[in-house]
Formats: sequence, structure tokens, C-alpha cells
Amino acid sequence: MSVADKVSARETKRLQTRERLMGAAIAEFKRSGIAAADVGAIVAAAGVAHGTFFFHFPTKEHVLLELERREEERIAKQFDRYLADSDRDLESTLNEAVRLVMGLERRLGALLFKDFLALHFSQTRPADESKEHPVVVAVAREIERVQQRGHVDPTVIPINSAVFFLLGLYALLTTTHDWPAQRAMIDDYVVRTLRSIESR
Repeated sequence: MSVADKVSARETKRLQTRERLMGAAIAEFKRSGIAAADVGAIVAAAGVAHGTFFFHFPTKEHVLLELERREEERIAKQFDRYLADSDRDLESTLNEAVRLVMGLERRLGALLFKDFLALHFSQTRPADESKEHPVVVAVAREIERVQQRGHVDPTVIPINSAVFFLLGLYALLTTTHDWPAQRAMIDDYVVRTLRSIESR
């Protein structure tokens, strides 16, 4: 066996261990929430030593950051398919973004979904990473497309508006989780977002 094969086998094993830890951590987060999640339970479920968790993920929040990256890529792919197949206006585009984000709650469960949304407001996040979020970029691209057609105010900065829209949505979803009027509030939020950026 060559040195390259040994490195490749070692790397494969490392990635498999990381995936086991990731799966076990997500299951624990769904059960307990990130704050109460027990690293001991995670490593036991993954079948690894306690220190192995911290080798792969310095903190529990790092697992959530990895989950966020994966989920945003998945949502962005779905969003791109929608944009490619639809004759759409900006309102339907924003509503599709809302639908895809809200669909995460079914996938992640209520506790993990709330932690996932709260991560966007964490003080430990890098200061300006908007261009690293594919959903933000996709929404910004659509705002820019509509702006070029003259339907969005020319002074609007599409990437900023996309960040404002998505952060506002995450805040609404976090704070109105059990409110009966949540859906009506989100619909109103989309309408008011459109009014704030449309051409006068």
C-alpha cells in the first residue's frame, strides 16, 4: 500500500468519525437543545473517546455551524431550482424563501430549529459573512434582477436587503414560535419588505 493510499484511508476514517459525531450531536440537540446537550451522550452514541468530539468540533456551537452550512446549501439548491422553473415576481420569490426556511422546523424539530435560528444572532459569529450564505446570495440576486427591471428602488443595495429580510424572518420565527398569528405576521412582513424596497 502506498503512502497516498494510507493518507487516503486515514482521511476517510477521519471523515467517517466526524459524520458519526455530527449525527449523534444532532440527535442529542433535537432531544435536549444545544445548551443542555451532553457531550458524554454524543460520544457514547458515536462510539468514540470524549476528546475525539473536541478534536472535530471545538464547541457544540461548531456542530451547529456545520449543520447551518449544510442546510443552507440544501435550501439554496432547492431555491435555485424554484427560480429556474418559475415565472415569478419578487413577492412569490420571498414567499418561497419563507417556505423553505420554515420547512427546516419539520426536518430539525422545534428545539434544534430554534437553536439553529438563534445561531444567526450569536455574538461569536464572524462580523461580515453575508456572502458566505448561499440563501442570502440567492435572495440578493433576485432583488437585483427585479431592480434591473425597474421594480426595485435603484438606491437599494440587494445584498443588504437580503440580509435584512432573512435576519428579520429568523427573528420572527424565533420570537413568535407558538403564536397563533405567526403565519399572518410573516405574510405581513413579506408585504412590508416589498414596500420598503419597491420603486416609488
